[in-house]
Amino acid sequence: MNALISNVSATIYYIKKKKFNSVIINYDKNSEGLFSWYQQLVAESLGKNKNGILPIISNMPKDNHSVMQLYLDGFVNNFFTFFYVHENNPTKILDNNILSSHAFINKKDIGNITYSQMKASEKVFNKKNIPFRSFEIKDRSEKTLGELFCFFILETILLGRALNIDPYSQPSVELIKKETKKLLV
Repeated sequence: MNALISNVSATIYYIKKKKFNSVIINYDKNSEGLFSWYQQLVAESLGKNKNGILPIISNMPKDNHSVMQLYLDGFVNNFFTFFYVHENNPTKILDNNILSSHAFINKKDIGNITYSQMKASEKVFNKKNIPFRSFEIKDRSEKTLGELFCFFILETILLGRALNIDPYSQPSVELIKKETKKLLV
């Protein structure tokens, strides 16, 4: 409960400082569906009355070489969430054909490399004073997924209340549905 209240308070603080982009830096390919749902939840629930949070999903390590430079030195209207899931049986890199400049990754497991990349990114974000929170999932299970769903739903409801936004409606999306129906009837 304390983590939920702390995260809601921090988000409200960021919004007051004109930071409206919530960037999820996802280090777990298997969680892409979770964050597509999160994106819909936050945008649909809080994007009203000229208010809202723009949830942006950034999948690593791909985005580390495409948009991380922007996150680190570009716009300052973002706040970030690092997300990582520890795997039980990660794949190891076993290749004698690796360039000598990259030999340090040979015989390392991919999970360890990815985790190291996330921890290095967190260190750089700290040095640059860029706001972020981190979720490290130790156990990929239905219980954990349920806890994450509940956390994000409650966080969104509390943000809606704090920002005086009804998180349960989607009036502008309903307008599009009505207009679409008119065109099809």
